[in-house]
Amino acid sequence: MTRIRTDNLGEAKAFVLHRPHPSMQPLLRQLHVIGLDVHEAWPELPAEAVMADFVFYDADMAHEEQFPWKPGASPMPLIALIGSEAPGRLRWAMTMGAHAQLLKPVSDKGVYAGLLVARSNFDRTNEAAAHITDLEARLSARQTIVQAVMIFVLRGKSQAEAYELLRQTAMAWRITIEEAAQRLVANHSSEKVSDDSKRVDLP
Repeated sequence: MTRIRTDNLGEAKAFVLHRPHPSMQPLLRQLHVIGLDVHEAWPELPAEAVMADFVFYDADMAHEEQFPWKPGASPMPLIALIGSEAPGRLRWAMTMGAHAQLLKPVSDKGVYAGLLVARSNFDRTNEAAAHITDLEARLSARQTIVQAVMIFVLRGKSQAEAYELLRQTAMAWRITIEEAAQRLVANHSSEKVSDDSKRVDLP
């Protein structure tokens, strides 16, 4: 049997979470042909599986407790091995975060494509999540800058003067405007809490 050499998948590590069964042999054989380091696991994935490059899992009989991570939070591409098309099992497979699927009984056809599709979808998902996190961080930073500017406005400065004062403060502290705004807002909040704690309600 000719070994397929690829720069992308050769020597990648894969775990196959499936009960021992002769029907899995074509999949295991093809993964070896592609060049993957394959490990079978059942009834659960070992802790070392978090370092794997791919995980195949039985969508018909597997359950959440077999995975050392939360549903939808896998640290690698997941490929669902689907035999039953019962809506409940398919929904669970998607909840676990399947990035690709292979229909059982698995043959030696489509395994390579499944690996590439899974990794592509996994990368896209991570890129989208990182982009959302970045947008949220930018929005939060802008809101903090507005809060810092308002602190100076409440002290009698115009908005233009307040922003310039914030900019000068950042330069003096040798940090970014966002970081300066965070410090000012945090200090202002601490001062407000301190002042409130000193107040005594008259009878």
